[in-house]
Amino acid sequence: MMTMESRPAHPLFEVLSRADVERIHAATLQVLEQTGVFVEAEAALDVFARGGCTVDRSQRIVRVPPQVTEAALASAPKDVVLHGREPVRDVALEPWHVTFTNFGEGMFLVDPRSGERREPRKTDVAAAALAIDALDEIALCERPLGAHDVAQGVAALHNADAILRNTTKHVLIGAQDGFVAERMVELQRAILGSAEAVRSRSILSFSACPVSPLKLGASCCEVILVGARHGVPLNLVSMAMAGGSSPVTLAGTLVTHNTEVLAGVVLAQLAQPGATVVYGSATTSLDLRLGCAAVGSPELALVSAAVAQLARRYGLPSFVAGGVGDGKTSDAQAGHEKTLTALLPALAGANVIFGLGMVESGLTFDFAQLVMDAEFARMLEHACRGIPVDAEHLALPDIAAVGPFGDFLTLDATLRHMREQSRPRLIDRSVHEEWTAGGRLDIYARAGDAARRILDEHVPDPLPDDVMREMDRVVAEAEAARR
Repeated sequence: MMTMESRPAHPLFEVLSRADVERIHAATLQVLEQTGVFVEAEAALDVFARGGCTVDRSQRIVRVPPQVTEAALASAPKDVVLHGREPVRDVALEPWHVTFTNFGEGMFLVDPRSGERREPRKTDVAAAALAIDALDEIALCERPLGAHDVAQGVAALHNADAILRNTTKHVLIGAQDGFVAERMVELQRAILGSAEAVRSRSILSFSACPVSPLKLGASCCEVILVGARHGVPLNLVSMAMAGGSSPVTLAGTLVTHNTEVLAGVVLAQLAQPGATVVYGSATTSLDLRLGCAAVGSPELALVSAAVAQLARRYGLPSFVAGGVGDGKTSDAQAGHEKTLTALLPALAGANVIFGLGMVESGLTFDFAQLVMDAEFARMLEHACRGIPVDAEHLALPDIAAVGPFGDFLTLDATLRHMREQSRPRLIDRSVHEEWTAGGRLDIYARAGDAARRILDEHVPDPLPDDVMREMDRVVAEAEAARR
């Protein structure tokens, strides 16, 4: 366990002991070496074989010796910065630095004007990216929606095109397959100017998701190989479900999860030593009564917190689910689930917690919920800072000066430190009479008003016209090639 001297200067939640972490690591090495993982892509099988792994091509099973896994972990970068279009938007994923991003990718949205739940269009993807760009509490932009009105063979490319035009924040996106991933690299070249600029300051990260249990599908392998080759960071996200696609016990699920992610790490490092990887998790439990994923559950919160510890064990940044739930609307259930699932990984030091703006188990994106969740994220970040305890903050001279009968309102120290207090913009702390005079609006209504103001007034930094024409060309040619 950490000593008091090595603990971070904020609240700390450790769901696993150091011994627990090492037992999960040892079990993972055993699964990688003895059971192995299914690898669908021939090119990936070739990479594993050249890297010293045992490859059964007839069964497509790869077994990874422990020394290969350890070498891959050693070669993965420990200092990771996710770059924005402008350096001011860069996010350093340092140990214990907690940030938030939105959920991705919604199959439906709540229309911010009509309130209708409907399928999203490319214009909605653009609008969601614009809203994310405007909210300072959201550090990164994960693809919030998937456009349903475009050619689905290149849908992810259309999503990237819409997002990149409407935010200067770093973009996390599923690249669909190797073909689309290559075209996303072309979009980056159009914006950044060269392949070298993409390699040094990629403004996209590719999400690559193994299939539980223990499978690296063809598209997952392709995206990993393209990202590693071009210097695009790879977010390796296991989506195991305890009791369904992984053992019902959370410890067993963590072994399965860890095996899948580390298999991706090994593939990336064998393909390109030093490739940037992020340790991701969308893992939860399967509600065995209903046969559905329990998204707003204590199990998800615990796994996300545990993943933050495992990632830190490997020196890798973490990306975990949190601020998520199964509520169908912004009700008390949603508030409870979002707080539960975000607070545990935040206190555990997860680097990126994704889930803002979602309802209905991740199926639906809601602009008002996004604004609410951004406010809640600011409060969680405030709580994670903890309580400074030093001579200045102990305030003994002020306590002595005021004594038993005074107050602290007029002290210089009060003015000096007042901005250390939490400062909500959306949460209402007024008295009942003021709330009534303001129209008796609940927080969802206030958030909806704020979201519509953002959509009406926020103007993201535009890309040059020649860059947007080149992006148009890339998307049009990719669409034509897939017809």
